[in-house]
Amino acid sequence: QVQLVESGGALVQAGGSLRLSCVASTRSFTTYAMGWFRQAPGKEREFVAAIDWSGEKTHYIGSVKGRFDISRDNAKNTLYLQMDSLKPEDTADYYCAATEDYSGTYYVGVYEYDFWGQGTQVTVSS
Repeated sequence: QVQLVESGGALVQAGGSLRLSCVASTRSFTTYAMGWFRQAPGKEREFVAAIDWSGEKTHYIGSVKGRFDISRDNAKNTLYLQMDSLKPEDTADYYCAATEDYSGTYYVGVYEYDFWGQGTQVTVSS
């Protein structure tokens, strides 16, 4: 079991930046592949970015490539999402997610993750 707590969401103007954090309460953070998802009002939850246990392998949805950066600090049990050049269409609740992994890969499907945080709200004004 792992508990996830996100923070860092805020109201920001278009073109601005935010860094989201997700702290995991577990003694074995390195056994989890991690991901960020988002859900806008009236829409399904969608994949944003994923990272393997080591931080060496990452993957992004096309609309955020070059603007968002996913990273992790295994010594601090913390996952990050650096978001730059924010756009109004990035407005959503952002969730971090974890799934046990021993193969050294990342995951992009909502149903591939077993543990979820409560979400943090990001609003980008135009």
